[in-house]
Amino acid sequence: MTRPLIAIPARFSATTSALRYAAEVNARALVEAVWRAGGEPVSIHPAHSEVASRLARFDGVLLPGGGDLAPHRYGATDIHDAVYDVDDLQDAFDLELARTTLDLGLPLLAVCRGLQVVNVALGGTLHQDMGGPEREHRHVVHPVAVQAGTLLERATSVQKVEASCYHHQRVDRPGTGLTVTARAADGTVEGLELTGTQGWFTAVQWHPEDTAHEDAAQQGLFDALVRAARNGH
Repeated sequence: MTRPLIAIPARFSATTSALRYAAEVNARALVEAVWRAGGEPVSIHPAHSEVASRLARFDGVLLPGGGDLAPHRYGATDIHDAVYDVDDLQDAFDLELARTTLDLGLPLLAVCRGLQVVNVALGGTLHQDMGGPEREHRHVVHPVAVQAGTLLERATSVQKVEASCYHHQRVDRPGTGLTVTARAADGTVEGLELTGTQGWFTAVQWHPEDTAHEDAAQQGLFDALVRAARNGH
């Protein structure tokens, strides 16, 4: 059976092992999770032109983690000292990719930064920093409550997951049409879905790829994306 093509926007990297120049990369764990699900993961170049025509050949999209969005993208005039790895080209491309994917109704899974990108693309805002090391979710595995009846619950088959997190920002105001599908114990939004969308879409603030090789609930997210891509919705 032909593997559905899953587009994953590449992330810029200043240095990489075995390459002499800066590179465009994706996390191996993320790529392998898509492959295990039966998809063909394809890194795409972050150039925010002809996005709709470029997506025409793909069956689904995965928006991965990465650095912070520029605060001006969601209307902030001040920049918190903790904001890092901002790249205007990456921001412009990811935001356009998110809007276009949703408009086209292509299946979309958004992870960590990806969730924040979709939120901002739909007019939402972010907390630039969660309050420093004692409150942020960096290098943390913690329980997340999943809302019953959501695509997230159907994909993971559970109402509580152990989520591997690496983020210091979180959703402030959800974007237009987005509903919260999961929260951490401290109230942090950990999942979003879009009501009334024509395609399969769910977003998580954590990194399911970290533990997908040993946790069926986490692998279930990638399985659901590829299944939707194969079915054409």
